[in-house]
Amino acid sequence: MHTKESIYEHLKNIMVELFEIEADTISLDARLYEELDIDSIDAVDMIIKLKDLTGKKMQPADFKNVRTVQDVVDAVYALVNNDTPKQ
Repeated sequence: MHTKESIYEHLKNIMVELFEIEADTISLDARLYEELDIDSIDAVDMIIKLKDLTGKKMQPADFKNVRTVQDVVDAVYALVNNDTPKQ
């Protein structure tokens, strides 16, 4: 079972590793596109890396309304705590 805190820490590590974002600039309220300069291609890369954490297939559509780091954490948390697999 993943907590929101563990998902957040994993997400921060992904952002530092993939996008070379300074860890101290990543906060739950940070806006992905405007503040962290993550584009749509980066978002797809992030989803692929998050699949390693969740073990579940994640669709880009699941993240369509994601705007902040908190939104990503909430979306991943909902996915890992839902017993119905996504098709």
